[in-house]
Amino acid sequence: MNALRTTASLVAAGALALTLGACSSSGSGTSDSASAPASASAPAPESSMPMDSASPSASMASGPFGAACSAVPASGAGSFTGMAKDPVATAASNNPVLSTLVTAVKKAGLVDTLNSAKDITVFAPTNDAFAKLPKKTLDAVLADKAKLTKILTYHVAPGRIAPEQLAGEHKTLEGGSVKVAGSGEDFTVNGNSKVVCGNVQTSNATVYIVDTVLMPAS
Repeated sequence: MNALRTTASLVAAGALALTLGACSSSGSGTSDSASAPASASAPAPESSMPMDSASPSASMASGPFGAACSAVPASGAGSFTGMAKDPVATAASNNPVLSTLVTAVKKAGLVDTLNSAKDITVFAPTNDAFAKLPKKTLDAVLADKAKLTKILTYHVAPGRIAPEQLAGEHKTLEGGSVKVAGSGEDFTVNGNSKVVCGNVQTSNATVYIVDTVLMPAS
């Protein structure tokens, strides 16, 4: 009887050991599976990183702005896409709202100068801007190459000035400075000339089309 009891006790102890071993093994498995999702979810914060890459897209998406941009042709060489392929004087010659400016640039002999310039900003008066000048004054300016050159180069600043850098004072090729006030998509130059279509790109320039001819100090 004692032998039977001893054998039974040993069997029971063995069964208990096996049960505990199985529970321990199952417990560690549960622990591992719980930690696995934690480690898998750890990289999740990195998924927010690509959100930062949206900001360059947003800045690239900001193209020409202003009410007068609607007057620019939707396609062809005079469109925004077409202008971006040509140097600034050539690009302007294809844009019907800048035909008077192009005539003035040709009379001043500045076509090659502007087309060969690297990275400039041009404040380009519209045809209506030139029409604000008395005809007698405009004719006199167009006939005086030195004066015309002085006025036109006053509309050109070195470097491509982005909209967010536009407000402030900018030295011009004429030697004087233009003062730009405003922000966003609302800018004035020298207090009385409004940017009506800004941030227009050509192959070598950033153009801000303005509604009034800028006059340098005498």
